[in-house]
Amino acid sequence: MRLALRWPVVLFDLDGTLLDTIPLIRESHRHAVRTVLGHDLPDDVLESGIGTPLLEQMQIFSPEHAQELFDTYRTWNHANTARLLAGFDGIDEVLLALEGAGARLGVVTSKMRDAVDLAFRVRPLPVVFDAVVTYDDTATHKPGPEPIRHALELVGAAPEDAVYVGDATADARAAAAAGVAFVGVAWGVAEPAALAEVGAGVVARTPAEL
Repeated sequence: MRLALRWPVVLFDLDGTLLDTIPLIRESHRHAVRTVLGHDLPDDVLESGIGTPLLEQMQIFSPEHAQELFDTYRTWNHANTARLLAGFDGIDEVLLALEGAGARLGVVTSKMRDAVDLAFRVRPLPVVFDAVVTYDDTATHKPGPEPIRHALELVGAAPEDAVYVGDATADARAAAAAGVAFVGVAWGVAEPAALAEVGAGVVARTPAEL
């Protein structure tokens, strides 16, 4: 049965939404913090900034050593992407169903372009996206609206025609700032209650529910 689209444009976050990068990100943070700062941090602290630009996350860990943390993270992350990156069961089916229904599809992520390209080589997704907006494409980033607005420009759509799908509170805030609808997913970094608190009217617990 062909889907009836509520929104003709569906934009997705990448980390923790389309691809299971959370273990890769967490262990990359752990390696960087141990190597540069010489101590460990709890998992919830290591994951707390997911959805925002990497350098901003490192500044939270240590403003003084943020650049060294950033560089150490990136080297280890790229070297271990093929080993630790995974997919989510059911996501391919969601994307193919949306594509078959005529939706225009996009990705809006705080990841840098080379890391996105690497992730797509390791775990290819089954559709060609109409827009892929990365950290490198805008001057400001989530939770601000510019990345989502840029994606809308690329696909020629108005905010009311689009929904943003993401797993982090920064995603929900970015969607609200850009004037687009937001649907949260519960298989990534944030708990459903946290997403609801920042404006997710709907949180899907599985890709099939999405």
